Amino acid sequence: MIRVLGIDPGSQRTGIGVIDVAGDGRCTYVHCEALKLLDADDFPARLGLLCEGLERVLDAWQPHHVAIETVFMAKSATSALKLGHARGAALATVVRRQLKVSEYAPRVIKQSLVGGGAADKQQVQHMVRLLLNLPGMKLQADAADALAVALTHAHMSATAGRTGISVAMLRRR
Repeated sequence: MIRVLGIDPGSQRTGIGVIDVAGDGRCTYVHCEALKLLDADDFPARLGLLCEGLERVLDAWQPHHVAIETVFMAKSATSALKLGHARGAALATVVRRQLKVSEYAPRVIKQSLVGGGAADKQQVQHMVRLLLNLPGMKLQADAADALAVALTHAHMSATAGRTGISVAMLRRR
């Protein structure tokens, strides 16, 4: 059994999703949450909350692999910069634990789960519930996105294992 932590970075909320992946590729829900960062006094303190929350999750769930969403085009340069800072804080926290990190573009995540790179959030959430057998569970959007990142990593890794192609090669497509 391999445990995968998916991260959907954000400067206001960072989504966290943890799944277990069996040898036959079956994925099982373990945990998800959204780290709420807006309670901090300023932006640097938000990054501190992100790191503290992620450290707590790493301690509690002990993942073997980490998958994180890459930065997408934000509404403004300021938003993109803040998202980049949040992503960097998450990456630094994980790398300090010497965990291997895989990165996936939003379009790749949507293609992996829904079959199309232009899928909307509701379609992604529906597939997350379906794939993890969570029909009645209400998922916070950022937490669902993090589970989608973890599922994408599980699917890409399984495909890479079957074909002998590296996950890095698959992500480029």
